[in-house]
This record gives sequence, C-alpha cells and structure tokens, in this order.
Amino acid sequence: MGDSIIESAQRYDIVEIINKGLAYAIIVAGLLSVIFIFIGGISFILSGGKEDKIKQAVSTIRYAIIGLIVTVLSVVIVGTVGRVIGLDIIKYINFSEIVENISSIPGSGSDSLD
Repeated sequence: MGDSIIESAQRYDIVEIINKGLAYAIIVAGLLSVIFIFIGGISFILSGGKEDKIKQAVSTIRYAIIGLIVTVLSVVIVGTVGRVIGLDIIKYINFSEIVENISSIPGSGSDSLD
C-alpha cells in the first residue's frame, strides 16, 4: 500500500510501460486537439468581425484539426507497427483502463490521507 513510484514501476515490464506511455500520449494529444478546436471556435465567435482575429481563430482551428488527423494516423501507425514488434497499444486506449491505472497509483486515491 505504501509503495514508492519506483517500487510500483518495478512490477511492470518494459513493454507494458511503453504500451501505456504511448497510449496515454495519444489520448492527451487527441484531447488537446479537441480543446484547441473549441478554443478556436470561441475565438472565432468572439472576434467581432475583426479580420486579424478571424484569421488567428481559423488558423487555430486548422492546426487543431491537423493535429487531430495526425493523432488518428498515429494510432493506426503505432498499432500496426506495434503488432509487428509485439506491442499491443490499442488495448490500453480505454477510459476504464486509464481510470483504473490512475487509481492504482500510490497516493492518488482518497486513502492516501490515512
């Protein structure tokens, strides 16, 4: 229960750590892309018709969509390459798996105040 981060990490093999790291990086990239699409949309709405603000908002949306496309392509590429070399990243891109992993980190739950 009182394991340190190093002791917790030693329970996993290197392949599983790589799998989870790649899965979390892809999820974060996807979420950031969606957040920036919303930010660009709000900036577009609040631009007040000023051309420079509209251009900035449109470029934010454009680059966020490009980032989302790159994220989706990275899932496909990493999944394909991963299967070839023995990594199964796709099974870790699951919300319940992420919540379970976060709650299993020592000190992250409500029981850490005991």
